[in-house]
Amino acid sequence: MPDATPEHTLLTPGPTPIHPRAMQALTRPMLGHMDPEVFALNREIQADLRVMYGTEESTFTALLAGTGSLGMEASFANLVEAGDEVLVCANGSFGRRMAEMAARYGARVRLVTAPLGEAINPDAVAAHLDGVRMVAVVHGETSTGVLNPVPEIARLVRQSGALLTVDAVTTAGMEPFHMAEWGVDFAYTGAQKCLSAPPGLAPVAISERAFARFAARRAPTPLWYCDFEGLRDYWEDHSYHHTVPVNLHYALHAALRAALDEGLENRQRRVQEVGAAIQTALAPLGFTSYVRRPEDRLPTVLALRLPEGFDDAGVRTALRERHISVTGGLGPTAGLIWRLGLMGETARPAPYLTLMHALEDILGERGLAGRFQDALAPVPA
Repeated sequence: MPDATPEHTLLTPGPTPIHPRAMQALTRPMLGHMDPEVFALNREIQADLRVMYGTEESTFTALLAGTGSLGMEASFANLVEAGDEVLVCANGSFGRRMAEMAARYGARVRLVTAPLGEAINPDAVAAHLDGVRMVAVVHGETSTGVLNPVPEIARLVRQSGALLTVDAVTTAGMEPFHMAEWGVDFAYTGAQKCLSAPPGLAPVAISERAFARFAARRAPTPLWYCDFEGLRDYWEDHSYHHTVPVNLHYALHAALRAALDEGLENRQRRVQEVGAAIQTALAPLGFTSYVRRPEDRLPTVLALRLPEGFDDAGVRTALRERHISVTGGLGPTAGLIWRLGLMGETARPAPYLTLMHALEDILGERGLAGRFQDALAPVPA
């Protein structure tokens, strides 16, 4: 018999290791997507998503049958029409993706930018809100490890009357997110990020203001697959729209319930403690934070500037040979930074202790594992 596949240590900004409860749920026998048991499951998912996103009790939540990028596209497909003024906050790859999608749906896109490694300035947003029908912002910019000030931006947007779309892909389920309190109209994430469920679902939350904008459209939504009306018909009225991936729903339900059982504040604390220990362990080698201001650092994607002369590609290849995946920079930051994932099941001491031991061997540096362990507060392995 062939040797068993060795366990892989996944330290990327997504996907994350599947939660054990989600893995077990994946293996249950198949049911039809119109089965009453599936509809009951979906109602539980909707209720749990309202808790995760911090919504009103009546807010519509659902799962899109696609990754987080489908959540992004659904926002523009349903809420933007040709000629609409849309303000996009872009300080990394995923903000730029928002701008591209909005333009494809006919929006007249305005950009508010910030240098890589810096957060969007709310004052810059305020200066460009006149006549804007939608503002779109990435809460946690995965490509640079920056946390954008969504609460401050949301306050300005609500005063203007525009809708607000928020990419919560690296925050919802691990970092504070208060959709109702902040005034967010459309939020989305990916199942494979903070929840540690399998890829293939995009949990979304849609405000009544967003539905009112959708209802006032002059033309049908060009993206049939994620049309808000068809989505609500299936999730609320149990009418057939398309075949949903039932077992992914069960896995997402299990992972989401595990997150809520642990407690969102406990998960946030776990991220902070493991992230601080990583930085303590690697600092003597010359690793430094890529994001200068502490308040702008995204806890769930630790962006570390590499030491001068560090062999990025060589070290990551050596780690891969040890079945450890670490992600480097994206685009302009390639070869400049590492982006270490601290979402869901990755934000545990055990996988990063594995990394420290491996780096000791590869770099010939001793003491990494010991510094990491000494820096840890008592968090579950």
